[in-house]
Amino acid sequence: MAHTIEELREFQSYPLQLKIDLTISRIRAWIKEYGEQGCYISFSGGKDSTVLMDIVRNRMGYNVPAMFVNVPTQFPELKQFAMTWDNVDIVNPKMSFMQVCDKYGFPLISKETAQTVSEAKKYVRSVKEGGNPKYEQSYRKISGTGEYKKNGDSKLDRSKYTQVKWEFFLDSEFEISNKCCNVMKKNPAHTYSKITGRKPITAQMADESRLRTQKWLQHGCNAFDMKIPTSNPMSFWTEQDVLAYIYQYKIPICSVYGDVIIDYDAMGELEGQVVFDDFRQDIKYKTTGCNRTGCCLCAFGSHLESKEDARFLMLKQTHPKMYNLLDIIKNNGVTYREAIEWTNEHLRDSQKIPL
Repeated sequence: MAHTIEELREFQSYPLQLKIDLTISRIRAWIKEYGEQGCYISFSGGKDSTVLMDIVRNRMGYNVPAMFVNVPTQFPELKQFAMTWDNVDIVNPKMSFMQVCDKYGFPLISKETAQTVSEAKKYVRSVKEGGNPKYEQSYRKISGTGEYKKNGDSKLDRSKYTQVKWEFFLDSEFEISNKCCNVMKKNPAHTYSKITGRKPITAQMADESRLRTQKWLQHGCNAFDMKIPTSNPMSFWTEQDVLAYIYQYKIPICSVYGDVIIDYDAMGELEGQVVFDDFRQDIKYKTTGCNRTGCCLCAFGSHLESKEDARFLMLKQTHPKMYNLLDIIKNNGVTYREAIEWTNEHLRDSQKIPL
C-alpha cells in the first residue's frame, strides 16, 4: 500500500510505545500470512536487529528462525553475539571482501555515488565504440551534462540527482563500486530465502537512506507484493527509538557498542541532572562504544564523519589486524589506503576520510 512522506513523518513522531504496538501488529500480520516457520529474522547482531529479535522472540513469544550472514570483515563480536541466541542459521558469502574489491572496486562515498561513478566510467570506456546508452545517464549525472530546462523556459537547472562534485573519480586509476553489499550480504540472504522458502523480517528503517524511504512509500512495512516478499516492521523507527528501547528495557546488545547511556551533551543538560524518563519525549541516547557495526572496512559515508567518531580510526585502536587490511586489499594495483588518500586529495578538509 502506497504512503506519503507526510505519513512517514507522522509515524516517526509517534511515542516509542505506540511504535512497538504498531510493529507488533505488522509482525503478527506477516506471521499470519506465512506461518511462524515460513518466516525468518534477518539478524546481523547489530542493535537494530537485536531489538527486532527481542520483540519477536521475547515480547511476542514466537520462535521464528533467524539467519546471520557471516561476513568476515564485520566485527567478530557480532557473530559471537549472534551465536548466543538459539535457532540462528549461519550462512557464508561466496566471495571475500578482498575478492569483491579486486573484481568490482572499493566502497567509497555512498552506494548511489559508487554505482553512478562505476557506470559512468563504463560509458567513457565505451565511447570509442559508439557509447553505451545503458550507462549514458550515469555519465550525465557525474559529468554535469544532465541539465534541463526548468518549467519549459530557457533557464537551465541541474537535476537534484546530479553528482557532478564526484566527477574527479572519472580520472581515478582504481574503481569504486556498490556491489559489495549485494555480493556479501544480499545474495546469501536471497539464496537462504530460496532454499528454505522462508520470507524475511528485517530491522531496516526508512530514515537510513533515500532508497529505503522510497521503498516504504511504495510498499509500507509489509511488502507482500515484492518479488521477494519482505517485512520491515520497524520502518518508521529512528536510531533514537532503538537506543531508547535498549536503554529502557535493558536488553543485552553486542559488546562492541559498549553501553547505551543518556546523551546529556546532545540535550544541552548537565550530567547528573534528574531525568524523568516516563515524562520526557526529547531524551537523547548514545552508545559508549561503536555507533555502527556494518562491515568494518566499508567506507560509505566515512567522508561525513568527524575524527571523534571516525570508523577507521576506531578500527585502528580496537581491531588493528583488520585495519592493516587497508594496505593489502587492492583494485587495479592500488591499495585501499592509497585509494582513500587519493580521494582525500580531492575533498574539502571537512570531508576528508580520517585514517
